[in-house]
Amino acid sequence: MQLKMLNDQELISLYLNGNHSAFEVLLKRYKDKIYTSIYLFVKDTELAEDIFQEVFIKIIDTLRKEKYNNEGKFLQWAMRIAYNMCVDHFRKSKRMTKLNTSESFDIFSVLECKDDHMEKTIIKSQVHTKLRNLIDQLPDEQREVVILRHYADMSFKEISQMTRVSINTSLGRMRYALINLRKMVGEEELVM
Repeated sequence: MQLKMLNDQELISLYLNGNHSAFEVLLKRYKDKIYTSIYLFVKDTELAEDIFQEVFIKIIDTLRKEKYNNEGKFLQWAMRIAYNMCVDHFRKSKRMTKLNTSESFDIFSVLECKDDHMEKTIIKSQVHTKLRNLIDQLPDEQREVVILRHYADMSFKEISQMTRVSINTSLGRMRYALINLRKMVGEEELVM
């Protein structure tokens, strides 16, 4: 039987019955999304790796204690754990996140890209860098919603549950983030 073809709950059941390969498949299935969302919050490769490991240790512990409530939403549950661990980290360190570009990790290197001409690739890279810098300038609540929506691919309902605000508040934060980004892009074009 191909483990990759199984759904999350089937993999979890196999893992709990001693098949460690099933958990490896589950880990590989969601590793990039979870790690990327952690990295976008903490902006530090080593710290993101540490938190990522803590997230999966917590997942394993919860699964082994049979406290995982399967609702067919393993990724959202794992993302919630990752988000909470990032928030805990910032509460402990009393500093807010900034979305900075790093030489060692680039979110866009994870995303698939067709074979563009070199010029298109360079232009796309420059646009992505400028966009990341603009997102970095957003207020924390707006930046958080943009990251969770566009980089972690979460729905507004999932974002509202994770951040413990109403869906309307999440939508409003996204709306204001887009308004602010448009304004910043317009101001940047005036400078050029």
